[in-house]
Amino acid sequence: MEKSRKITIGLAMIYFVILTWIIVFKMQFSLENLHSTRNINLVPFGESVVINGKIDFDEIIDNVIIFIPSGLFIQMLKKEWTIGQKIGMIAAISFVFEMLQYILAIGATDITDLITNTLGGILGLGIYQIFCKICKTTEKTNRVLNLLAGIATSLVFVFLGLLIALN
Repeated sequence: MEKSRKITIGLAMIYFVILTWIIVFKMQFSLENLHSTRNINLVPFGESVVINGKIDFDEIIDNVIIFIPSGLFIQMLKKEWTIGQKIGMIAAISFVFEMLQYILAIGATDITDLITNTLGGILGLGIYQIFCKICKTTEKTNRVLNLLAGIATSLVFVFLGLLIALN
């Protein structure tokens, strides 16, 4: 296995651990701080994103942004898959997170989240294609994206260190 692929796999694993901490554990360091809630919303962009009579675009945008790396990593690691398989995998990952929230009673299972998470992953697939056009080769694209992902991961760890220090 080439070095760049190993780096991509390592960064993807770190990303999915952090994503799990954000979605399932709500960025809590203690399980005692998790609020027990079991709710299902099957109405897209319904009550779950409406606060004081207005749509909460912040949550929608956050969901899209946090799933962009999933599309990037899937594109980098599964080049041979069709676009449908890649989108299906992104949707499946989001679905698993939504089901975990329901099963563990630690959040609302929401179709809006599934839609916006999947959209974020699709954006990640598109961003990869843009980088391919800029970098000319998939090898160079993957090296550049691994560098950017490494920097982002380092910043996340600095942020986590600050959060732990403040608690």
